[in-house]
Amino acid sequence: MREALMLDFLSQLELHNNREWFHGNQELYRQAKLAFQQLVGELMDGLGSVDEAILPMDPASLTFKLMRDTRFSHDKSSYQPAFRAHIGPKGKLPIPVGYYLMIRPGNRSFLGGGLFADMFPGATALVRDSIAAHGEEWEQIIQAPEFAKLFSVQGTKLKNVPRGYDPEDPNGEYLKYKSWYVEYPVSDDQLLQGDFVPGALSVFSRMKPLNDFLNRALGGFEMPRR
Repeated sequence: MREALMLDFLSQLELHNNREWFHGNQELYRQAKLAFQQLVGELMDGLGSVDEAILPMDPASLTFKLMRDTRFSHDKSSYQPAFRAHIGPKGKLPIPVGYYLMIRPGNRSFLGGGLFADMFPGATALVRDSIAAHGEEWEQIIQAPEFAKLFSVQGTKLKNVPRGYDPEDPNGEYLKYKSWYVEYPVSDDQLLQGDFVPGALSVFSRMKPLNDFLNRALGGFEMPRR
């Protein structure tokens, strides 16, 4: 089973998180990576029937590298022992927002949606403006039973409503945010049951109203060029 293969590789990588072990187990990595890309491809195909903004792409282009940048981190382990992908209208770019998947053993996997990146002040301002201008729509989305049953909006935020916005706004708490996202936890047992894709697509479909709101707000935003 591909999910078991992925979890087994990642568990071993977490125990032996160094380049010597990784380079000595390239075949195991290759098999696990291909299994993850296959999973991402199936989710992408399914999402295409739920969200017309999701177009066919090479699943490999939607995944993130295992190698960690340790230059400014106290944690010097070489690899992130997790398979990660973002299935969005422009691939794995964080904007426009899409659907995020992380597979990590130890019941640390999750499905995500919304804006995870808080390093783009222009994007944050656009979303704040949209929440302030369309507060009722925002409330309808996050308070809808199908949404609220599974999710609560998270994100990095300020202590106070930023200057220029009404501190008495009913959605003032959300105006403090710099990013707006949701996560749905996935246990190892859920991954191993054999019907993960249909369940994941059901969860992703309930995130879509949030993604739609954010992407309308972010319509004029352009990612900085590297």
